[in-house]
Amino acid sequence: MLRDVTAVRYVTPLRSGGSVPAVVEADDDGTYVVKFTGSAQGTRALVAEVIVGELARALGLRFPELVLVHFDPAVAADEPHQEVRDLHTASAGVNLGMDHLPGARDLTPELAEVFDVDPVEAGRIVWLDALTANVDRTVHSSNLMVWPTLGVAPPRLWLIDHGAALVFHHRWDGADPAKAYDFRHHALGHYGPDVRAADAELAPKVTEELLRRIVAEVPDAWLTDGDFATPDAAREAYVDHLHARVRLSERWLPTDFPSRQELTAENERRAARNRRGRPAWLRQVPDLHGKPAAEQDWSVHVK
Repeated sequence: MLRDVTAVRYVTPLRSGGSVPAVVEADDDGTYVVKFTGSAQGTRALVAEVIVGELARALGLRFPELVLVHFDPAVAADEPHQEVRDLHTASAGVNLGMDHLPGARDLTPELAEVFDVDPVEAGRIVWLDALTANVDRTVHSSNLMVWPTLGVAPPRLWLIDHGAALVFHHRWDGADPAKAYDFRHHALGHYGPDVRAADAELAPKVTEELLRRIVAEVPDAWLTDGDFATPDAAREAYVDHLHARVRLSERWLPTDFPSRQELTAENERRAARNRRGRPAWLRQVPDLHGKPAAEQDWSVHVK
């Protein structure tokens, strides 16, 4: 069961995403990244976070603990921005928290050049994303973190942010459990993910019993958006779709991934097209975003 905690201190908002989550401290002495029910993405994003995150954990992948956070907007009364305060007011009550990973780094394309991922682990992550239709783990936005920090322990890959997964639940009448998605530009595609080995290992574990246990974690209030008569009917739909999808894995299993060299060539072609579209006076301006992932030499530390 997801634990219940209460936010007791508002640390800071996170403006890297459109949902404007926040870092809070709770009454269990833990620190969590809270995603709010009042965000523009709505509660379906939180449903996806719970189902995919708990499924990842059940399959042995590294994913931070999720908790249900009771949030009183008064805790964040000193927040200076009105639009953020409005979000907090709209989110009074139970929200979703994810255990904060202090010092974790995004797996950027630059960091991916020196951080090694085993093809078996890469295959498991790609398989999970394909099963759950998670279209938001690309080379440009990996939603993968490298943690713990260097010098503490060997860093490992952690999954985060699954709010964009389960895309089928935005249009249930067109949900096809056999549908294939384009994962050629998955963040781990160039590591040679062994998705067939992952399918053989993980598919038998995704049973109806496991799925029912996971969807039972989703609060009723997040499942009452009009598509189904009751929260339990909504839960049944998630179980039926995902269990059917597991049985049809040969229809959607992604196997065609570009190599590092092919990705580099494609990025260079894209950059060249962008430069041709820029005014002449801008074409000589350097790309200030192409900085190294870290000042440290990761090749020394990352195994």
